[in-house]
Amino acid sequence: MQKINLSIGGMSCSACSTGLEKYLNKQDGIVSASVNLVLGNVSIEYQDNLTIDDLSNLIKEAGFTSLGIYREREEEQKISEKVLLVIFGILSILVLYISMSHMIHLPVIPFLHMINYPINYSVCLFILSIPYLFYGFDIFKNGYLNFIHKTPNMDTLVSIGVLSSFLYSVFGMIMILKGEYGYVENLYFESACIVLFFIKLGRFIDLRSKEKTRDAIKGLVQITPTKALLKTKDGELEVTIDEVKVGDILICKPGMKVAVDGTIMEGRTYCDESFITGESLPVMKEKNSKVVAGSFNIDGYIEYKALKIGRDSTISEIVRLVVEATSTKAPISKVADIVSGIFVPSIMIIAGFTFLVYLLLGYGLDVAFTHFVTVLVVACPCALGLATPLAIVVSVGLCAQNGILVKKSEILENAHKVDTIVFDKTGTLTYGSLLVSKVYNYSTYQEKDLIKIVASIEKKSMHPIASAFQSERCDKLFEVKDFKNIQGIGLSASIGDKKYFIGSSKILVSLGIKNKYEEEEQFLQQGGNSIVYVVENKKIIAIIGVKDIVRENAKSVIRELKRFNKEVIMLTGDNVLTANIIAKELGINQVIANVLPKNKTNKIKELMQTGKRVMMIGDGINDAPSLATATIGVSLSSGTDIANDSADVILMSNNLMSLVHLIKISKVTVRNIKQNLFWAFFYNICMIPIAIGLLSRWNIFMNPMIAGFAMTVSSLTVIFNALRLKKIKLERS
Repeated sequence: MQKINLSIGGMSCSACSTGLEKYLNKQDGIVSASVNLVLGNVSIEYQDNLTIDDLSNLIKEAGFTSLGIYREREEEQKISEKVLLVIFGILSILVLYISMSHMIHLPVIPFLHMINYPINYSVCLFILSIPYLFYGFDIFKNGYLNFIHKTPNMDTLVSIGVLSSFLYSVFGMIMILKGEYGYVENLYFESACIVLFFIKLGRFIDLRSKEKTRDAIKGLVQITPTKALLKTKDGELEVTIDEVKVGDILICKPGMKVAVDGTIMEGRTYCDESFITGESLPVMKEKNSKVVAGSFNIDGYIEYKALKIGRDSTISEIVRLVVEATSTKAPISKVADIVSGIFVPSIMIIAGFTFLVYLLLGYGLDVAFTHFVTVLVVACPCALGLATPLAIVVSVGLCAQNGILVKKSEILENAHKVDTIVFDKTGTLTYGSLLVSKVYNYSTYQEKDLIKIVASIEKKSMHPIASAFQSERCDKLFEVKDFKNIQGIGLSASIGDKKYFIGSSKILVSLGIKNKYEEEEQFLQQGGNSIVYVVENKKIIAIIGVKDIVRENAKSVIRELKRFNKEVIMLTGDNVLTANIIAKELGINQVIANVLPKNKTNKIKELMQTGKRVMMIGDGINDAPSLATATIGVSLSSGTDIANDSADVILMSNNLMSLVHLIKISKVTVRNIKQNLFWAFFYNICMIPIAIGLLSRWNIFMNPMIAGFAMTVSSLTVIFNALRLKKIKLERS
């Protein structure tokens, strides 16, 4: 089984994307195909017996063009499109002037006067309309191919309307050449020309507007530099990114960007990783720290080993996930797909029925024909096709910009619907590693020097508590002599001429030291701390509390989630006492503790069986099954690979406030999609009766030219409404 993303040419509306999707999904060897109208690509999962050429041929058979593998760095060349648009814009003004100048009391070109020189008038408009047939050839071709494949789309409607107008006008011109000058009033060359121009103009505007929705993806791609500084035995050598190999040692100086993902071998600096985490504060990087391609080196010199390059890099993975998310179908989009699938055939029937009714009522062929063409043009489902995918692409991009990687578009529809949010404790609500939380200093040392003494001794220990002091940023540590590990009690060592003992209260008993600080010890224990006594020359100089502390802003996140009426639960394998201490600190009322890893999934299932929509947030291997089981699984980027693979959402910044942002974006996105669908449906409900002529007795009517313009306006309404999502305000905390 293989998966591929192909760029598609020739799609213009939801009927196009729906038709192509249906056609591909019916073919042998294709497991699933999902077409993205906005990005202009199709994600295909297919069996090994098919090749890319086979897929391209199937796409061609469906009436579209495969432009090869979807490449994030590609930018479409629009210079020729702009030039053609300008040329045909000028030509359209000329056509309109010739055909309508007499109607608006402008000077008429004498030899092209429709009454005095009907032959000149008709032949001139015929000649001017010929270039438009070539200009709109892609529309005619796609319309024909989709029609014969029984998937008629917008191009089918436009093709029938424009070609009918043109052919009827050619018939009128022939009659004029035969001397039947009355047909000069029944020429529709200008309608055919202007409708095609408005369609092309609308598509050009659509394309430019859609591109704005891809800014986040393009921005991510363009973050990475194109060159790197390679360290060689002869010094520094500037190379292109393509020349970098895994294992190469690269150099990054202040003001430069990191070229590839890697590990620092020498040096230290602060890096700006806001492009990937959404956090504006620089991150300290030193030896053995990981660096990400595209991060900005602020103030230090570093040498780093290349680990991930090209498509394996973090940035490429983010772009891939964003593109895949926008290529999946949100459930709400099925409404538009279903409607689009029956809409075009229905409009063709309505247009044909309108034509016949006008003839049966005794109206002339010209009147019946005008209404026929107007109905076909005004009902093109462009707005309907853009309603859902455009909002999804904007929102997925907004999430990516804020360090939230959404793997499936349906998450954006469902995130705000969850009513129960379950947190793992260790590594999720807390940092997952022991840190110094409180210091009682009874010595003459400054606190940083006191911690440096303890860190120097603990560095030689393998006890878990030692990690709390190793994570402290100390300058060069002291030289330690006579280090001993006193089993079950603590450590002893000498620094200079002073003897130190470090450990629990048992160390005091072994040394025969009276404990005057039992009250402080009890206070620290009630806060969930492990206790470390520091003794210098048989005198207690400090008591240090060490614990896994809660994440920054976790408390405010819980408060915000409750404000959204979400039930918050802590699910942990820790003992009840420790879990309740953390829960009380965070304001979580419901705690499920002492849960074995294999039972976490069962707890999630039990909650879901009661009808709850559950969001699970975790980071460890033991959380992976629960993340996959929950309605929505969320993993922190610091979590294990298997947890990230099982999750639907990854928080790149490890900032729990991103959960609040995700729920807010989800809520606003769904509201925006509903607005888009409403306006798309409302437009057709209003325009089709006018096009049929049902409101003509109140002097409300339209012709094919106005219909083409109205169709463009309806698409722009949906586009601008979707782009409003970019202005969502997200709090930073």
